Amino acid sequence: MTDALHPFDDAIALEPAGAHRYAGRTTPAYWNMVGPFGGITAATLLQAIMQHPDRLGEPLSLTVNYAGAVAEGPFTVQAVPVRTNRSTQHWTLSITQPGPDGEPVTATTATAVTAARRDTWSDSDTPMPAAPAPDTLEPLGPGLGTAWLDRYDLRPVAGNMPQRWDGSRGEGTLTQLWMRDAPARPLDFCALAALADVFYPRVWLRRALRVPAGTVSLTVYFHAGSAQLQASGAGHVLGQARAQEFRNGFFDQTAQLWNHGGTLLATSHQIVYYKE
Repeated sequence: MTDALHPFDDAIALEPAGAHRYAGRTTPAYWNMVGPFGGITAATLLQAIMQHPDRLGEPLSLTVNYAGAVAEGPFTVQAVPVRTNRSTQHWTLSITQPGPDGEPVTATTATAVTAARRDTWSDSDTPMPAAPAPDTLEPLGPGLGTAWLDRYDLRPVAGNMPQRWDGSRGEGTLTQLWMRDAPARPLDFCALAALADVFYPRVWLRRALRVPAGTVSLTVYFHAGSAQLQASGAGHVLGQARAQEFRNGFFDQTAQLWNHGGTLLATSHQIVYYKE
């Protein structure tokens, strides 16, 4: 990483590698337990679209299916616009890496939609909840056990991690926290995609047990356009997440992200694997 490059931009950096193909590599800054943080994988896939010369409009939705952990080292992103309409464009994406026999192995698949938004009637039915200002709250601080967490300034409002990992049943799964990149960085679509996956597994909060868990599929819906992201600047984003159902080894989780002015920037939904 050069002195001028933010760790996030270094992590999602891609080089053209042929038609609809880009070359990237993992970085230790966003490493999780067995691979890169899922949010940085989502951001890297979206970066391929943002760099693509044939892109129409701005991101509307992104669905990432984590087929397996991305191994340390180089990888290839394929981003193909499979159909372009007047106002929407539909994409298929994948991340592959060389396997033991040299043949490419698929680690991640994804689909996305970009769109040319029209300036028309708009309204919100999900207002930002009341929360103390981020500068009045203590950040979680560095050294939380995985490298990628040190890349975020996280300030819990409600639903922090259990104080005791004793298996006691929690009252609910709601978490609210202010978040932004560390060091601070102006918000863009790729950073917003990564922020949608910052929340720790809801099963940990509900059970007060650190059971193995990992995202299987994540969908992010982008409600903001470039103007709203530029207005957000490098300020904190208020995130809220909760689970809806835990059953037979999987649970789902919804999340909402607002900027400091109360604009709903994105919502997300994911299905997560957990082990007893």
